[in-house]
Amino acid sequence: MGVSVDVFAAVMAPFKWLVSALMVWFHDALSSIGMPAANGWTWTFSIIGLVLVIRAALIPVFLRQVSAQRRMGRLQPDLKKLQDKYKGKTDQLSRQAMAQEQMALYKDHGANPLSACLPVLIQVPFFFALFQVLSGITSAAGQDQGIGAMSHQQVAQFDESSILGAPLSGSVLHGGAGDPAAVTVLTILMILVMVAAQFMTQRRIMATSKPEEAADNPLLRQQRMFLYILPLIFGVGGILFPIGVLIYWTTTNLWTLAQQFFVK
Repeated sequence: MGVSVDVFAAVMAPFKWLVSALMVWFHDALSSIGMPAANGWTWTFSIIGLVLVIRAALIPVFLRQVSAQRRMGRLQPDLKKLQDKYKGKTDQLSRQAMAQEQMALYKDHGANPLSACLPVLIQVPFFFALFQVLSGITSAAGQDQGIGAMSHQQVAQFDESSILGAPLSGSVLHGGAGDPAAVTVLTILMILVMVAAQFMTQRRIMATSKPEEAADNPLLRQQRMFLYILPLIFGVGGILFPIGVLIYWTTTNLWTLAQQFFVK
């Protein structure tokens, strides 16, 4: 267990440094134009800046995702025929043959089911890095330590920063030094915003599906599942994360929604 934890920490270390370095850079830039260094809004805009940099860097990946979704859409009628061909056949040879033919279809169409998830997968280590940075703020501040590229002074500033009475490093379960009611209210508001953005994004993805596709199309069934499961994940997971992480999560969901409107 200890070895696996050490390996995970070693893998996450560069992401923690990069995430904290980008936050510090934006914080210093905002401070240089007159925003108070110890103000919660300065750190909030630093987190938003972090999101903008990461998502802008992922635009080429997103465009590949859109292309992959289109190829998968064109592939659905052939997949439906393949499923009908092996319907009711549960023996091992039939399952292996179906899997081989399915892989051949993916190869012929240049499609990869996992490519549609690539932007999300790339963001996962940055998200966990930010979670680790913000979750360790209070502890580091109390031990006169820095985190990643953040100095002890910046860690202390962040630990004391709040917006609307809610500390950025606080969460519903660990409210920190701020007002627990403010933390709860702000958490609920951001969860509602990011869940609404996620729901609208998924609805828009489903709306771009071809009308001639059958209602029992596997791709459409998967999209309907995401339509309700992803908001549930965001809603339940939201109460576990610090306010700063929720700011990141809400901003990235709004970015994704905006991308769906601008990219066809």
